[in-house]
Amino acid sequence: MSDFNHSLYTDFPQHAERIRQLKQEDPAFASLASEYHKLDHSVRGLEMRNIPTSDQNFEQMKLRRVQLKDQILRMLE
Repeated sequence: MSDFNHSLYTDFPQHAERIRQLKQEDPAFASLASEYHKLDHSVRGLEMRNIPTSDQNFEQMKLRRVQLKDQILRMLE
């Protein structure tokens, strides 16, 4: 079980100002950030309930979270 916070501000503190700026100015970025936040919240909620990591849906959620984070990082850089 992991209760580590994967928020964008936690994972990318060096980009905090840019994240805030893009959330306000770029609808595509804001949409990705919102999807990431909701998905991360769901994944962490399931992790706290000790959902088995072999569950296919749970694994797909975690994979999507990684994909979103990679896409967001590319936009930040």
